[in-house]
Amino acid sequence: MPRSRLFSTGGGLCLAVLLGLLMVFLLDPVPVQKARHAVFDQYQRLQPRPYQEAPVRVVDLDEQSLARIGQWPWPRTQVAALVERLEQAGAAAVVFDVLFAEPDRTSPEQLIRGNLLPPTLATQLATLPAHDGQFAEVLKRSNVVLGFAAEQSPRNGGPPLSRFGMVQQGPSPIAFMPAFQGAARPLPALEQAARGIGAMTFRPDADGVVRRVPLFVSLNGELRPSLVAEALRVAQRTGRYRIVSSEAGVQRVDIGRVQIPTAASGELWVYFSRPQASRSIPAWQVLDGSAPPVDGSIILVGTSAQGLQDLRFSPLGGIIPGVEVHAQALEQVLTDTLLLRPGWALAVEALALLLGGVLLGILALYAPALVSAVLMLMLVAALNAVAWYGFVTHRLLLDLFTPSLGLMLVYGAASIVRHMAAEREQRWIQAAFSRYVSPNLVNHLVAHPEQLTLGGQRQSCSFVFTDITGFTAMMERQAPEAAVSLLNDYLEQVIGIAFRHEGTLDRIVGDAVAIMFSAPIPQADHQQRALACALEINRFAQGYVAALGERGITFGQTRIAVHSGDVVVGNFGGSVIFDYRALGDPVNTTSRLESLNGQVGTLLCVSGAIREHCPKVPMRPVGEVVLKGKAEAVQVFEPLEAMVVPMSERDDAYEAAYGLLASGASEALVAFETLAEQRPRDGLVAYHLQRLRHGEHGSRLVMASK
Repeated sequence: MPRSRLFSTGGGLCLAVLLGLLMVFLLDPVPVQKARHAVFDQYQRLQPRPYQEAPVRVVDLDEQSLARIGQWPWPRTQVAALVERLEQAGAAAVVFDVLFAEPDRTSPEQLIRGNLLPPTLATQLATLPAHDGQFAEVLKRSNVVLGFAAEQSPRNGGPPLSRFGMVQQGPSPIAFMPAFQGAARPLPALEQAARGIGAMTFRPDADGVVRRVPLFVSLNGELRPSLVAEALRVAQRTGRYRIVSSEAGVQRVDIGRVQIPTAASGELWVYFSRPQASRSIPAWQVLDGSAPPVDGSIILVGTSAQGLQDLRFSPLGGIIPGVEVHAQALEQVLTDTLLLRPGWALAVEALALLLGGVLLGILALYAPALVSAVLMLMLVAALNAVAWYGFVTHRLLLDLFTPSLGLMLVYGAASIVRHMAAEREQRWIQAAFSRYVSPNLVNHLVAHPEQLTLGGQRQSCSFVFTDITGFTAMMERQAPEAAVSLLNDYLEQVIGIAFRHEGTLDRIVGDAVAIMFSAPIPQADHQQRALACALEINRFAQGYVAALGERGITFGQTRIAVHSGDVVVGNFGGSVIFDYRALGDPVNTTSRLESLNGQVGTLLCVSGAIREHCPKVPMRPVGEVVLKGKAEAVQVFEPLEAMVVPMSERDDAYEAAYGLLASGASEALVAFETLAEQRPRDGLVAYHLQRLRHGEHGSRLVMASK
């Protein structure tokens, strides 16, 4: 296939594949998201966030605390005592990753309402303060953030109370924030008493892993902060937030002295560290006073108990308590070890896919296969090395692995196109080359390209040489165009016969054709094939001459020789061109035998080497011929089928006369004179008669010319 056509078809297909991949990448379906998240998870697993001491602690409602104090939910008086202990220990803020949406069931009024108590006991209980009221009083004196659960289903009561001011820079960010329709809120008295109310809700990805924590959520079009955002605000005693956004989404959230770069959705990518025992304090230790100091720390109250079902899948693998996700988000904010997924990251990834795909497509179509494969691997490795370097040095979340998969798909598509084009070109070359070289040779070299090297090997082969008598004179008598047309038609038929017998076209020299058998593919019956091919060529040639004669066109008879022997077969020539042929004495002998036809009056001469392997083919002897320049004689025969007047089985009259000739008997002259009278067109009989009249005897023929 021409390169221009290869570019138009292969390039068009590769471009279509590339644009399709780019569209899928930008549409960001779930499989692409999962691939990207898997890459980011692997980054964190290879290099998790080093744990640094930060003013963040988790007070854990763990299994041991529940065993010591009692089943959750604890009485609100117990929770109030926990808050007071933490306040006394110097906590900057106490943040509950717990929802207080229902009244305390252990409170006196709840006991009176739900039970049939003796009047005296009921009266005494009625004089006791409500537990939720006591908890609310503690909340009023403390720096406490309560949580609410954002939900997709609407609820009565609207969003939680706002305790903050909001400054927005840029377009409204509400459209980008995680959107919810309702919220499960704390009891009104507790909500009123708390310093802050934050969303405890996460949005796990499609695989259930929590990778981001929202700083704000949208509740029916109103912004409300998350538990992390409120913890930072309340701990810093600030009253407002500042959100910086653009048309592409949220860029940054400022809370007091802290500036937090976010994803476009206003979420914070959590950079997880390995579990740290010092991060958590069992709740029972706080209540009994044995807890370590927490002065100036943000205290998150949550649970790791499995029965309370606040467990999440982590990018590091395994399950962690939900409260720890909040804690790790706060740690990285306060230690300034934030993960960054800039707004331009997607554009860079898409550009890498586009430019890399174009480059790899061109390489796969035009560069050598090994070179293009190495460059593809180098490009993929370089892209992923850049992404890894960005994560390690700047904590950048760049996904160049997913585009790399796309690049490999583009490269694969281009390689397939090139392979198909190469196969088509190979078939085209094979078909075209087969018009000049034998199909069996072409097929053999296609299957064994390693044999396209200089050199040869010795093997036994058979040869058929043909030539047209008087061809030069014919060319002079006719117009060149007509003569060439006749010759081309003739050669096409002769070569077709050779190919049908699975012969290899050795060469064409003008009107002469040389055909080889048993090379390049060995043929056990190459002598029989060669003789059968020669006989069919003889039949065709005589018919061709007769047909042209009826049209008044003179065309010479075809002389044919068949011989067999050991030769060296292979590629000969130089570094520029190969010439696949056979070299050796049998080749020269076959050529001389073809010329011998013109001297002895035959059209087809066969050597004894062929006769030995084809005993069933009727032949008559020509003689023991000593070719010019040779010392040893070659037994030569003429197949009866190739005689001017063909015979089917035996030529007894000739055999008898030849026997007299071979023995040197004087009666040989009379015998051949009688045959010549009976067969005036028998060239071989005329030849031997002429020899006898010149005083020659015997069957040994010493040729004076080639």
